[in-house]
Amino acid sequence: MQERIRCTMRDVARLAGVSISTVSAVLNETVQVSADREKRVRTAMQTLDYHPDQVARSLKVGKTNVIGVIVPDITNTFYPEVIRGAEAAAAVAGYGVLLCDSNENAAEEQKHLGMLSARRVDGVLLACCANSSAYDTLIRRRFPIVFVDRIPDSAVEGTVCTDNLEAGYMATRHLITLGHERIGLLAGHLGLSPHRDRLEGFRKAMQESHLLVRDEYLVCGGIEIKTGYESGKAMMTLPNPPTAILASNNMLTLGLIKAIRELKIPCPLQVSVIGFDDYVWNECFSPSVTTVAQPGYEAGRRSFEMLLQVINHTQDERPQERNVRLRAELRVRDSAGPPVMPARQSTDWVDGNNRGTDQVISDAR
Repeated sequence: MQERIRCTMRDVARLAGVSISTVSAVLNETVQVSADREKRVRTAMQTLDYHPDQVARSLKVGKTNVIGVIVPDITNTFYPEVIRGAEAAAAVAGYGVLLCDSNENAAEEQKHLGMLSARRVDGVLLACCANSSAYDTLIRRRFPIVFVDRIPDSAVEGTVCTDNLEAGYMATRHLITLGHERIGLLAGHLGLSPHRDRLEGFRKAMQESHLLVRDEYLVCGGIEIKTGYESGKAMMTLPNPPTAILASNNMLTLGLIKAIRELKIPCPLQVSVIGFDDYVWNECFSPSVTTVAQPGYEAGRRSFEMLLQVINHTQDERPQERNVRLRAELRVRDSAGPPVMPARQSTDWVDGNNRGTDQVISDAR
């Protein structure tokens, strides 16, 4: 393979017929250059396909204008929204983004942190996986970091996430207001702050209404579609199943919906469902799914803005916002309605008005 020839500022200056200092002035915008000379320099750069050596520049100025973003699962549709928000804010500030996926693995997360540090990124946005030791590692290195969505227990600042306690409370209160008393929760992994806080909000709403949180209606552990499916089947085949179920993330919601479809249980006639995170398919299902919508894009934007403050401030100064909690929104659709007793068996997922059969929830319109 032929080795690529790298052009230098000297080559650009020679082709443009200007001095090297003029080329430097155009690149760094340090000294005003005439329009004619600037045009000649930029034309020469384009002709030679010249790009400044960012590594050398970063060593000189002590900044790369690049941040790292580590998410635990890029296939979870919540995180692309976070990434989009962070990238949009970074672009405005002249920053690039390096994206890493830890695959819900603490060792992979550490590997990515080491790689980003070696590449001298200016800071990191991190959504932790379970059993993460990133907080201790980065604090020890005094490395600029902001935690987004998933917050370590020991983190006292530099955090951006949904107010998950309020979100869990809001969703549960909606079911209680509809008249439900037997309410189940697919709580997710309690080693992760969003799921732990949503459980706390669920308990708060149930206790305020003097309702029992039954052990058989509470499932903790996995956060995957498989867990939602298996837990939903187990819960809905109990002798006395819940009349409503809240799922703590979008993956659990999809698994729960699959289980209800396979069991041929009508929704919301026999069981109401509320999920977390809102995407286009929630409106395409029949019935459409009531969800708690998180401001993922806003979380990404605000987390980058906070990180930029951390990067630009001295060690003794603090960012203006040290912890941000964003409000979720309950989007009420057709999958949650008043309980109907006794429950009537049906072969289809039907609407809350019991107007005959409709499409099963797996069928998108």
